[in-house]
Amino acid sequence: MTMAAPAVLGGVPAAEATDRQKIKAIVAASSGNLVEWYDFYAYAFTSIYFASAFFPSSSPTGQLLATAGIFAMGFFMRPLGGWLFGWLADKRGRKLSMMVSVLLMCAGSLMIGLLPTYETIGVMAPVLLLVARLAQGLSVGGEYGTAATYMSEIAGRGRRGFLSSFQYVTLIGGQLLAVLVLFALQHLLTGEELRAWGWRIPFLLGAAGAIVAVLLRGGLEESGSHDTMQRKEAGSLRALLLHKRALLITLAFTMGGSLYFYTMTTYMQKFLVNTMKLDLKSVSTVMTLALIVFMLLQPLFGALSDRIGRRNNMILFSGLAMLGAVPLLSSLSLVASPSAAFALIMVGLVIATFYTSISGVVKAELFPAEVRALGVGLPYAIANALFGGTAEYVALSFKSYGNESLFFWYVAVMAGVAFAASLWMPDTRKYGYLDGNGRMSD
Repeated sequence: MTMAAPAVLGGVPAAEATDRQKIKAIVAASSGNLVEWYDFYAYAFTSIYFASAFFPSSSPTGQLLATAGIFAMGFFMRPLGGWLFGWLADKRGRKLSMMVSVLLMCAGSLMIGLLPTYETIGVMAPVLLLVARLAQGLSVGGEYGTAATYMSEIAGRGRRGFLSSFQYVTLIGGQLLAVLVLFALQHLLTGEELRAWGWRIPFLLGAAGAIVAVLLRGGLEESGSHDTMQRKEAGSLRALLLHKRALLITLAFTMGGSLYFYTMTTYMQKFLVNTMKLDLKSVSTVMTLALIVFMLLQPLFGALSDRIGRRNNMILFSGLAMLGAVPLLSSLSLVASPSAAFALIMVGLVIATFYTSISGVVKAELFPAEVRALGVGLPYAIANALFGGTAEYVALSFKSYGNESLFFWYVAVMAGVAFAASLWMPDTRKYGYLDGNGRMSD
């Protein structure tokens, strides 16, 4: 398979573009990424307040289980989004795909912010909530692969890990922004006001932010080659299936990486409340500080991968996660102070950073340009739906049956799958499609 033409910025190949040109493109691309993930996580962080509005129940755990189920259903739209937007990016351009995805996220977020409650329209309330989450899931399913592809292509040789790490800077920034908005609302409104109407504010803010992202993304240059997009195999599932080794590695990385990431971030909020019995304001403070540090670590670990190689980053992540998940989560379930919880969470997040900082580029390097967005997005979306999106639901289910510790072992086993894939992965500095010779045996 022939190598594709390099991405272009400012009329020159990306490898020859100035740092200012690259940073400008990264910021514009990642602005939409930040809005997408803010909107998506606003649901996770505010569900404690609006669960009773859509799922009347005498059991708080039952209400959280219902909202977690809809959170998981949003993830099951991701494979469709990964295929649809991956095809669009490979066939019609990365820029168009990214603009459509952020508009769809805007629509889903606006819908949640305006939804009537169960008391007003009965069973239609949770049904419409599900519809909005499915739209958001479709959007995010397309956003990840296309944004990862775009940022990897414009980064240029030697600094791909560092520059591409800003995908997770903005992804975590979206989570952090959602937490900060909730934190502010907790201090401005009473608990009753938050449960009555205050939970709607984060969703309406997200819908407004999406408009800004559309404007910024409108100024992006296309990173995909016109010649590549005109090829018959561009965006083709049949062409993608020729890269079996890359597909299996991407699936395995996402199985372990996404499950671990969502356990240490979105589920951790519920874990601190339900298992550790910390109050909601303390939990918001702990998670806000943890996410700030986690976000700032991404470029450092991305730069590390430029020095030691993406394969070694993945070996470190998956090996440490496999060995550390059970003792780390077990220790967290026993501590009672917010400071101790913060320290243990940070240990878990430092381990995660070996993966998150290179999550996009390590997959983009495995696929040729004509199926790159599809190759990154589709297998990621499938594994993310099955293992990342269900993390909260599986954990809460184990807890409801009195076997919460089994979830810790489940996380460790999935990290072990990623570890095996890391050992099987080629050194993309020599055999990757972005910096190497683009040949990998399947």
